[in-house]
Amino acid sequence: MADPSSYRPKPGQIPDSPGVYRFRDEHRRVIYVGKAKSLRQRLANYFQDLAGLHPRTRSMVTTAASVEWTVVSTEVEALQLEYSWIKEYDPRFNVKYRDDKSYPYLAVTMNEEYPRVQVMRGQKKKGVRYFGPYAHAWAIRDTVDLLLRVFPVRTCSAGVFKNASRTGRPCLLGYIGKCSAPCVYRIGADDHRELADEFCDFMTGRTGTYLRRLEKQMTEAADEMEYERAARLRDDIEALKKAMEKNAVVLADATDADLIAVAEDELEAAVQIFHVRGGRVRGQRGWVTDKVEDVTTGALVEHALQQLYGEERGDSVPKEVLVPALPEPVEPVQDWLTGRRGSNVSLRIPQRGDKKALMETVERNAQQALVLHKTRRASDLTTRSRALEEIAEALDLDGAPLRIECYDISHLQGDDVVASMVVFEDGLQRKSEYRRFQIKGFEGQDDVRSMHEVITRRFRRYLVEKERTGEWTDGESTSAETTGLPSDATTGLPSDATELLSADGAEGVPEHATAVTRVHNAGELLTDASEAPLTSSLKDEDGRPRRFAYPPQLVVVDGGQPQVAAARRALDELGIDDIAVCGLAKRLEEVWLPGDDDPVVLPRSSEGLYLLQRVRDEAHRFAITYQRTKRAKRLRSGPLDEVPGLGETRKQALIKHFGSVKKLRAATIQQICEVPGIGRKTAETIAAAFARAAPPAPAVNTATGEIIEEEEPGATPDSPGDPVTAGAPEERRGQET
Repeated sequence: MADPSSYRPKPGQIPDSPGVYRFRDEHRRVIYVGKAKSLRQRLANYFQDLAGLHPRTRSMVTTAASVEWTVVSTEVEALQLEYSWIKEYDPRFNVKYRDDKSYPYLAVTMNEEYPRVQVMRGQKKKGVRYFGPYAHAWAIRDTVDLLLRVFPVRTCSAGVFKNASRTGRPCLLGYIGKCSAPCVYRIGADDHRELADEFCDFMTGRTGTYLRRLEKQMTEAADEMEYERAARLRDDIEALKKAMEKNAVVLADATDADLIAVAEDELEAAVQIFHVRGGRVRGQRGWVTDKVEDVTTGALVEHALQQLYGEERGDSVPKEVLVPALPEPVEPVQDWLTGRRGSNVSLRIPQRGDKKALMETVERNAQQALVLHKTRRASDLTTRSRALEEIAEALDLDGAPLRIECYDISHLQGDDVVASMVVFEDGLQRKSEYRRFQIKGFEGQDDVRSMHEVITRRFRRYLVEKERTGEWTDGESTSAETTGLPSDATTGLPSDATELLSADGAEGVPEHATAVTRVHNAGELLTDASEAPLTSSLKDEDGRPRRFAYPPQLVVVDGGQPQVAAARRALDELGIDDIAVCGLAKRLEEVWLPGDDDPVVLPRSSEGLYLLQRVRDEAHRFAITYQRTKRAKRLRSGPLDEVPGLGETRKQALIKHFGSVKKLRAATIQQICEVPGIGRKTAETIAAAFARAAPPAPAVNTATGEIIEEEEPGATPDSPGDPVTAGAPEERRGQET
């Protein structure tokens, strides 16, 4: 636990102007980002007596080891920069609204020649019109199914569309009248786009026009005694009305607004948002967050607005945003929303009438969401805490292993040897920290030696990062002899490593931000960037997650005594003695510790054992996936892949000209030159590549056992030394480790 006074800035060093500040921990990770109208006044609140701080704020300042700030011109710029850095650094102590899914949208791809209606999730794309979000994808499909009777817009994928165009036969929807079948040119591109525009107009709330038009057509058909057509139009009208009933009118004045409600207690807060378009509720979403600091309802609303509109532009930001409490101050947030929309946005609290009644409904939804979240999470938190405590007790650790790394080796009979590293933090997967390795130190099958190499490479990187960031203590030596690093490791990163550190950079900084960034560590001014460009000062140490930079409390290896001993030996050779190591053997699920002749046997019902099994199984899955990918790539390769400058187009031209790789192998240089695009020099290189390659093993029909003499046209050659692969995937899979 750090003492905040050890890194407190000196009096007068903090400017009395708007800006954004960042707290970092001992590993230089950004753990908190905040903004302030006055940096001097705001930061002074963090360095008061610890007894007077909120428990969560006290935990943050004692975890931090340094603080830095960036001065900007206005509070709106501070709001923009704060949002950018929260998205970039993912600080653990910031309020971050998280939901367990990506909400689906009804999307119309207006950027295509023939627009398509579909369900979309994730990041929004340019040229696509979105409606929603919806709580469930099936709700979108039900709505679309009703509307396709009236607006038969294309819904098929690009592959289905191309196949129908090639065969001249539409899909089933084209036959039953729920698609206008542009794939077979029943409708032109312009008419189909007009149909898609009408679909979008109906979804935006302009429903009366289409209903009146259909009712008029139905009446005319009945007067002309075209009763079948009138009946079909009647059914279309009913379908539209049924689709409209799914989104009942809640605001009579056709308002476009978002209503945000917050339900909170001392530890957590839930946010619910209703999206009202054209007076109808078009979508709903919600988030739940841990309150890692003492924040007001207005501050929670501000964070929700950042989360909701930080990536939005134009009409995606409504004219009116109704909230339960206003941020303090409200003007910068309102100006920021106005800038996102491009026109004025009203941010206010509803006082009376339909809007206040609807806000009460949203608040009830937020309360229910918070209650449901607590019910679900209570057992989850308890289980994870108990699992970590059981592991710490069984392995005699000083504390609960909050970060666990697990390693596994995978290969197929000694070929394509790879390794995986998975990370669990607080008992949950941290997939962004996963890494994979290719075994480079030797060839063949040796799991123990492979494990030693992987552990050495991973923690060698940790030591290099530790030295690069200046985390060595005064009494530590950085020589290759004491750290186990190669002689050139103290001057740079190992050149033969597969995993590279990410490039540094500064994103999200306003162009006109004042270039003043100061970093304080243990009371000493480390960086004064007032005379340097702001981006250059951020590029050096920007707080982004660095690969291999953070040590685990526990290393788990998939295996028994030999693998555990290899991992422990690798750490000892690097001079690392503060990281625990254990192994989990598959046969009896025994936990092995270095130097012990007998394993630790956890009860079969132990939560700690379940957690270790999940970690081990995830490492195994990750390694197997990588190994299969490498094997598939190797099996698809052939002599043509060794020819420099020979791309896919010319490869296909060669196969098409000769009919098979076998015939290409037997061709002369003169015959190869006859292929369009192949010159004399390239032909000689191709012939030389086939001469160097070993002859392929005969292909075998696994059903009959006979040898297939001729290769199929367009087939790729078998990989040398790997005879029969196509017929026995299951048998081969069983030999993977």
